[in-house]
Amino acid sequence: MASILALANQKGGVGKTTTGVNLAASLAAIDRRVLIIDLDPQGNATMGSGVDKHKLAVTSGDVLLQKVSITDGIVPVDRAAYALLPANGDLTVAEVELMAVAQREFRLRQALEPVVNRFDYVLIDCPPALNTLTVNALVAAHGVIIPMQCEYYALEGLSALMATVDRIRQTANPSLRIAGLLRTMFDPRNNLANDVSSQLITHFGDKVFETVIPRNVRLAEAPSHGLPVILYDKASRGALAYLSLAGELLRKERRGAAYPSVNLHTQAT
Repeated sequence: MASILALANQKGGVGKTTTGVNLAASLAAIDRRVLIIDLDPQGNATMGSGVDKHKLAVTSGDVLLQKVSITDGIVPVDRAAYALLPANGDLTVAEVELMAVAQREFRLRQALEPVVNRFDYVLIDCPPALNTLTVNALVAAHGVIIPMQCEYYALEGLSALMATVDRIRQTANPSLRIAGLLRTMFDPRNNLANDVSSQLITHFGDKVFETVIPRNVRLAEAPSHGLPVILYDKASRGALAYLSLAGELLRKERRGAAYPSVNLHTQAT
């Protein structure tokens, strides 16, 4: 069964989508079967994978509304060797419609049932909000990867996300765990970044990934070409950092830190 990992942070611009696309490509490069689910109406993971969000026949919104099976929505990203459930602005409409649905927070978990054994990893790119879409991701996931910049306001937002994870764990998904905090867009010359990084390690210990994602021009340029950075410039610091992150994730699982399976059939009472 796949390890299902949500990439979540209600603060925008912290590297969730960049991490989703590039971690997916890096895991695929080391022969892991990967599905990335775009759960953000902006559709950035879709476009960053080279798929035109304006020409989609089926989106993740259609899957959440149970108009189609997830198997009908998944498209192969051949160059990067991973699979994608794409999204576009229609997902906003789907979120509104979900508000009238009973047990709406379980829709993604239910949708994954037919495909969860086909992949080693399912990565869910969440929107920059703690909304119904993010809750669906957290209910379906085994673990949460929290990409964050090392700045003052990031710590404030982290507290709110941790509280949400705790609530989800207590109600709908007791198996949910923090897979790791990922420091992104990191500049070691910045004293504040270093101070915040030290605070994270002090408070969260080995929950902070050793891998640090640097500020990198090639990493920033790659999405405009519809490519993960490993295909755009495999020798860049950004590409090497995400390959390192993929390796660190695998090592954690080999050490017995794999995430407990979520019972996809369990519903809230």
